[in-house]
Amino acid sequence: MKLTDAWSAPGYMKTNGRDTNGGSLCGVPGATCSSGDWRQAYANYLAAYVKFYQEAGVTVTHLGFLNEPDYTASYASMQSNGNQAADFIKILAATLQANNLTEAGINCCESMGWGNQISMLNAIKNAGLEGNLKAVTSHSYSSGASSPMNTKVPVWLSEQCDLNGQWSTAWYSNGGAGDGLTWANNIYSAVVNNGVGGYLWWEGVQWPQPNTNEKLIRVDNRTNTYEVAKRLWAFANWSRYVRPGAVRVGANSPSGVRVAAFKNTSGAITVIAIATGNSATNLSIKISGGTAAAVDAYVSDNTHNCEKTTASLAADGTVTGTVPGRGIVTFIIPQAEALA
Repeated sequence: MKLTDAWSAPGYMKTNGRDTNGGSLCGVPGATCSSGDWRQAYANYLAAYVKFYQEAGVTVTHLGFLNEPDYTASYASMQSNGNQAADFIKILAATLQANNLTEAGINCCESMGWGNQISMLNAIKNAGLEGNLKAVTSHSYSSGASSPMNTKVPVWLSEQCDLNGQWSTAWYSNGGAGDGLTWANNIYSAVVNNGVGGYLWWEGVQWPQPNTNEKLIRVDNRTNTYEVAKRLWAFANWSRYVRPGAVRVGANSPSGVRVAAFKNTSGAITVIAIATGNSATNLSIKISGGTAAAVDAYVSDNTHNCEKTTASLAADGTVTGTVPGRGIVTFIIPQAEALA
């Protein structure tokens, strides 16, 4: 899987003549330019971009043409509403098809927030173009996921972070916006409650400035040192063991624990358990219609960083383990054997 995203068309294709500070693509509804209609040229530009990667042996599978179209930034940015996005999607889809680049499906629209992305998606659906999307993509800065989007297309939260809190490496500090536990729960809410199938952090590594939680690892080239935020390990408990292509399966959550379960393409079952309170909770896992033959478990909390922990397997295939207070444990059952 190779994801790419253009934050803006080249400036000469836009109403403001620059790739920065917003502006719209010339030719979309409501964006007339004296220089003419640049929609096809932008589609050709993106197709050429995909081809260059293809020639280098890299197959682009997901192609985005907007980034935060509801926000005007001093860096590369381009504004668009849902009708304008739909208008261009029709042209881009035909261009990719004509260039035999059908593996490069279209992502849209990387909105600043969930609410605006719903509006843009509805406009695309009303235009009859939902089927041209490979993924619906949103950020969560102006509004977070609040209910599942009404679409059969995979939905991704493609950029998230805490832009405001000062740098913190804490796992749990009274539920702070940058806490590791906060993000373990944010992923849970997105995936389990709001139908999100992909969840990406904004920036993995960054210099000390700005001194915020927008990165997972803070490096300082002046001192050749680095610090790792506990948020990294919250993501590890999810992403290491819930792999691309996994399907979420039903799971019951006992009091004090949030539980989510997934079946990976390998056949392995992954069960993620997050303790909501300060007390440790004993957890029993029983697979309906099957039995566990082995189990591994990994814990993150104030003192552990996605480290192996103890889990037991009974003769009847029941898995037992302990979830520490304010902690997350991921149980991996390599293969669930069918009951005779």
